[in-house]
Amino acid sequence: MPSTAAYLNLSDNQLNQRAREAREILAACTLCPWTCRVNRLAGETGHCQAPAEAVVASYNAHFGEEPELVGFYGSGTIFFAHCNLDCLFCQNWEISQGGSGRPVDPEVLARIMLSLQAGDCHNINLVTPTPHVAAILEALPLAVQEGLKLPLVYNCGGYESLETLRLLEGIVDIYMPDLKYWDPDVGRQYSGPPDYPDRARAALKEMQRQVGDLETNRNGIARSGLIVRHLVLPENLAGTGAIVHFLCEEISPHCAVNIMRQYYPAYKARDYPPLDRPLRSAEYAAARKTASAAGLRLLK
Repeated sequence: MPSTAAYLNLSDNQLNQRAREAREILAACTLCPWTCRVNRLAGETGHCQAPAEAVVASYNAHFGEEPELVGFYGSGTIFFAHCNLDCLFCQNWEISQGGSGRPVDPEVLARIMLSLQAGDCHNINLVTPTPHVAAILEALPLAVQEGLKLPLVYNCGGYESLETLRLLEGIVDIYMPDLKYWDPDVGRQYSGPPDYPDRARAALKEMQRQVGDLETNRNGIARSGLIVRHLVLPENLAGTGAIVHFLCEEISPHCAVNIMRQYYPAYKARDYPPLDRPLRSAEYAAARKTASAAGLRLLK
């Protein structure tokens, strides 16, 4: 049987109230730290270019995620189009920057969630959900009424608003943010925001407060908690050592971390040395050694 989700502890009225609050934000959108204040309900778009409704690129049982999410039958992954980051090396740039996907109303999004549950997936994995929080919260009570009970995974880039995260408290079971950079100048150059590290660190603290360390069931499948993804970049552009220290000292000494090795020069990266080359094995080994020596819980 699948693990049940935190949102089942909330009433229909509570879930619908969260959805109403999120939708009201769209009238002068501040769902993320760009605080564009455009009226998405009237068709205006801000930095992420996302409309008011969710835009879904694809959904499936995904077996390429962390083992704790994949389990036996896969992670029920919904890939949303549009992103509030502008990563020059994005490997899914057609979706994140190009907006490739189809708009769906809350009823359709709810049916997508239910179809993934019917396929025995272990969770609903919301990829790049930040621009679509309002639409997700509108779909959730509809899905719950039809029997949804899988844990929700909030799989994001880390550039998050604390106010939006607080709307998700008691709804999201597993937060899985990126922590991309330590140096704000590097973050600005390669992903756009002027304040990525500060915003991401604050977001991770809030996520940890809400869900705590990663917990799994007796089969090793994630039930709740925080998983941090950190992509190692050439020439240590990401600042892995400082990030590891922060996670140990300010998040949790038991923080679950995936030190990711799959960097390659996608999208516009070939025009931005040293991102114009693949990651070297020695660079990845050094990053993983740093995280291991710190005592973090390394995934994969």
